[in-house]
Amino acid sequence: MIIAIDGPAAAGKGTLARRLAEALGLPYLDTGLLYRATALRLLEAGGTPAEAAASIGPADLTHPDLRSEKIGKTASAVAAIPEVRAALLDYQRQFGAKYGAVLDGRDIGTVVFPNADVKIFVTASLEARAARRHAEILRRGGTATLEEVTADLTDRDHADSTRATAPTAIAPDAILFDTTTLDIDTAFEQALNLIQRR
Repeated sequence: MIIAIDGPAAAGKGTLARRLAEALGLPYLDTGLLYRATALRLLEAGGTPAEAAASIGPADLTHPDLRSEKIGKTASAVAAIPEVRAALLDYQRQFGAKYGAVLDGRDIGTVVFPNADVKIFVTASLEARAARRHAEILRRGGTATLEEVTADLTDRDHADSTRATAPTAIAPDAILFDTTTLDIDTAFEQALNLIQRR
């Protein structure tokens, strides 16, 4: 079974996808980490973005610096490069092909696995997403203001939805799932029910 979880940054798709994978006994892949790992490798080792993407392996996805804001901004930039997306596409498809998987990202249901068994597009208001991301940054010891986080998410939403290659979009057969007013337990229960009905 392939379950595609797409949506904008800080909508809750990662937390939801991890819990669904655990409940269903499926491997989980946060595809955003692939782009963050590419950004980190590019910043540390140089070369071209495509070369950095082609060299990514499972060990790269556990680096402690992947969640930094600097890496996040660079990742957003490299994710717009067609050669990078092409290099990482095979990685994502091979991950899910052997045992099935829950994958979250921006283009899983539209590009990576257009024939996924279940597609869920997770969304939430900008205000809710900014509050979640701001709280997450503070928990990690960061100092960004809510206004700065809101501006960053606005910029990332624009970049992700307008890039020429694999822009963020809702697949025609995806279930739209709004988490603006849901806590994670309620969101998980509702999403699991959706999957079981499918």
